[in-house]
Amino acid sequence: MPKIDITKAVVRTASAYPAPFAKVVAGRAKCALGDVAGLTQFGVNRTRLMPGAASALRHWHDSEDEFIYVLEGEVALIEDEGATVLKAGDAAGFKAGFSNGHHLVNRSNRDAVYLEIGTRAAHGTAYYPDDDLALRREGGRLHFTRKSGKPY
Repeated sequence: MPKIDITKAVVRTASAYPAPFAKVVAGRAKCALGDVAGLTQFGVNRTRLMPGAASALRHWHDSEDEFIYVLEGEVALIEDEGATVLKAGDAAGFKAGFSNGHHLVNRSNRDAVYLEIGTRAAHGTAYYPDDDLALRREGGRLHFTRKSGKPY
């Protein structure tokens, strides 16, 4: 595969979460490296979390694998069992269908940077154990609802 021009990668700071959930990821910037390479089966983002920012709401996917590798700084990996500090050189993986909600939180006083790699499933559901939220992906479109199924 040819070398990609990382400067052409789109940096996303907005969240797709409905209000009031979007504020959790304020201070997150995702640089979509996989898009620049034209990848369609999995995504690759270089993500920067400012102090206090989270990668996402705590969640798990029924049909998407996720993998993260910390490049700079440190983050707290929050799972059902509690928190684990991940520093530069540490990695974690989340198998599709394993119902252990997870997210990363930057509890330090400096930016943290990590690679996130994940399946680009056209269909699937994400579950949010701490919040009244569910996400259904159909044909690449996102549909957020309350756990009852009522749309946001």
